[in-house]
Amino acid sequence: MTPLAERLEARAERWARWRARLEQCSALAQPPAAEGTLLRVTGLVLEAAGVRAPVGSVCEVHAPAQPVLAEVVGFSGDRAFLMPYGELHGLASGARVVPRPAPRVRPRLGAEHHPWRRSEDRGLHLPMGPGLLGRVVDAQGQPLDRLGALHGVQAEPMTRRPMNAMERDPVRQPLDTGVRAINALLTVGRGQRLGLFAGTGVGKSVLLGMMARYTAADVIVVGLIGERGREVKEFIEDILETDGLARSVVVAAPADAPPLLRLQGAGYATAVAEHFRDRGQHVLLLMDSLTRYAMAQREIALAIGEPPATKGYPPSVFAKLPQLVERSGNGLAGVGSITALYTVLTEGDDPQDPIADAARGILDGHIVLSRELAESGHYPAIDVERSISRVMSAVAPREQQAAARRVRHWLSRLSKARDLIQLGAYQPGHDAELDVAVRHAAPLDAFLQQDMHECATLDACRAHLYALTAH
Repeated sequence: MTPLAERLEARAERWARWRARLEQCSALAQPPAAEGTLLRVTGLVLEAAGVRAPVGSVCEVHAPAQPVLAEVVGFSGDRAFLMPYGELHGLASGARVVPRPAPRVRPRLGAEHHPWRRSEDRGLHLPMGPGLLGRVVDAQGQPLDRLGALHGVQAEPMTRRPMNAMERDPVRQPLDTGVRAINALLTVGRGQRLGLFAGTGVGKSVLLGMMARYTAADVIVVGLIGERGREVKEFIEDILETDGLARSVVVAAPADAPPLLRLQGAGYATAVAEHFRDRGQHVLLLMDSLTRYAMAQREIALAIGEPPATKGYPPSVFAKLPQLVERSGNGLAGVGSITALYTVLTEGDDPQDPIADAARGILDGHIVLSRELAESGHYPAIDVERSISRVMSAVAPREQQAAARRVRHWLSRLSKARDLIQLGAYQPGHDAELDVAVRHAAPLDAFLQQDMHECATLDACRAHLYALTAH
């Protein structure tokens, strides 16, 4: 062996000893988590005594078959309340409740000097990275598409520090969604957060699929939260299709999943979008639906004893919504962005539903789908009069804004005079503005309709809008 090889081998041995000592010191510095005993199972809540673990940490409840994972969601004195990630079959009184140790994760560039460190977060760490593109996973990061194990991913914590609002870039660039009514009259900005308000069966999934295929984004993250299991595969194969799936990550937590998994699925989809945004990519986040997320939080809050407030929703539900929504948006110093579209189910088509009302206050605009338009065969069934984009004035030229206001005015006049026109009582010449609106009724109706396989670019939509309002 040459002298150089001997020196390199000795250096490698010294480095291995130093690393082992550092890991031992790190393990000793981490306070041990006390085990507990399962006392009671009431509905969805596990009650354990003796567990010393912070809220949000993951524990293993030992059962005869296999451990049941549960998350600490609250405590009272020495009693901890946990919500399970799966089924509770096989659990018995006196079962051991063991907190999981904080995982060792690789630090980011510029972090601590040693190659491995122990994360301060005992919470869940899920796979993230480019290996998720084109894959369908559940709320725990397990593949659902039977394409084998995930590659090119690493475990990252689900909890992140909130971004300073003053360090975000403002929304200044328009985003091409490929939908004519949105591009022309409700222009979306890169980094905007929109709500898609609709009842059941009015075409919101088709509109989401159109935006997923045609929006100018590097990565698309789709969160299917609380929807029917049948719709998951249909959305991927019939609406998203192969081209859309190739640059997408789909996180599915269907309606039969426990409420904690539905809640976690929304957080996981947002964390995946944040992962790609922090690496300078422009992400489109589609979450269906924000209402199911709120319902999952309501189930958890009511199960641990939180009193209901507004129509059966506890106060924690309205605190959770902005915490989830505020994680999307533009990144720091212009590095990456998340443009988010959240669907909101209006129960019974009631726009004053508490979740819908709260979502309108925390989002940067809303698109309302009309059941009346859908029943008449008008797709996408976007009610332009009731929809608004709060950033359109910052991303659209003044000429387009003026033309959009003119179209809104015509639609409003037509809506008010609809009964008069249908009864045959309308006579041209008595109202000049209504005459103009009636003359543009047919071109407007054709302009606002679009086939799901048709892509309308932003420039083409503007040119069409200018031509429509020029006379």
